[in-house]
Amino acid sequence: MQNDKNATKFAGVSRRSVLKAAGAGAALATVAGFPARLFADEPLKVAAVYTVPVEQQWVSRIHKAANAAKDRGEIEYVYSENTSNNDYERVMREYCEAGYKLILGEVFGVEDAARAVANDYPDVAFLMGSSFKPDEAVPNFSPFDNYIQDASYLTGIIAGAMTKSKNIGMVGGYPIPEVNRLMNAFMAGVKESAPDAKFQVAFIGSWFDPPKAKETAFAQIDGGADLLYAERFGVSDAAKERNLLAVGNVIDTQADYPETVVASALWHFEPTLDKAIAEVKAGTFKAADYGVYSFMKNGGCSIAPLGTFEGKVPAEVMAKVAEKEKAIKDGSFTVEIDDSEPKSN
Repeated sequence: MQNDKNATKFAGVSRRSVLKAAGAGAALATVAGFPARLFADEPLKVAAVYTVPVEQQWVSRIHKAANAAKDRGEIEYVYSENTSNNDYERVMREYCEAGYKLILGEVFGVEDAARAVANDYPDVAFLMGSSFKPDEAVPNFSPFDNYIQDASYLTGIIAGAMTKSKNIGMVGGYPIPEVNRLMNAFMAGVKESAPDAKFQVAFIGSWFDPPKAKETAFAQIDGGADLLYAERFGVSDAAKERNLLAVGNVIDTQADYPETVVASALWHFEPTLDKAIAEVKAGTFKAADYGVYSFMKNGGCSIAPLGTFEGKVPAEVMAKVAEKEKAIKDGSFTVEIDDSEPKSN
């Protein structure tokens, strides 16, 4: 795998050959500037632009869902990883010129440029991770986000029961809404089991810097934390080295940390992507908030199996988790979406 800046994956096809084939078989009939209904058996050409490696937990979930759709024969899928913000717009435009009809990515640092590209390619659908809302002025651009506060809340209930010192360390990337809401939901869940819990909250200013996350976690452990919330890679390594527990985020890492990761909130991007694919193929894609497809009731998130911690978490705690999960799914209980920056207490 290439790890150089702006590395591009074209499923074994070079960038030049893809661009050369831009018009071959990719043209779609359009209605009011947007694709008409595609033939049901025609794979949709999908391209993704990522600013980090596909191993990074957040992006890995998008990549996983796209590969699943590719394996089903629903889409053709190529991607670029490690794309700098300065190159993001250029790479998006290259994919549009190459005939890709659905562009995926995360535009938290390049919002204006991404929407400008969407304006210039009205016959291409854009499904982008974003902190902003849909805008009818850009009808082919839909934002999504990992609204997995439901699962984060449930892992907090477990964490509150497993901490002995009632001092929990939390390490995040940046204090932006998509991180804040998960931390706040986790903290609310902790207080269900440990109302007097204290939190040490820190942000490392990076989406992918495991060494820095690890060192930050060590500092929190030295400050009395006996359980860590691992919003970033590197935190669970610190917990493992100090023989403490950690709670995972977005992906399930317990296989790598069998004696460390007691619970994880999982993000499932499949409902979000599958909805977009269906809309593009039907010619009905429009500016909409795709964040709702990450909610637990829509299958967009779940709590990971306890695995090696099965039987180690008190039964009454897991009964409460099951009760809350049922209530979340049937709509009788709603986890608050709190995008404010969490603070240490």
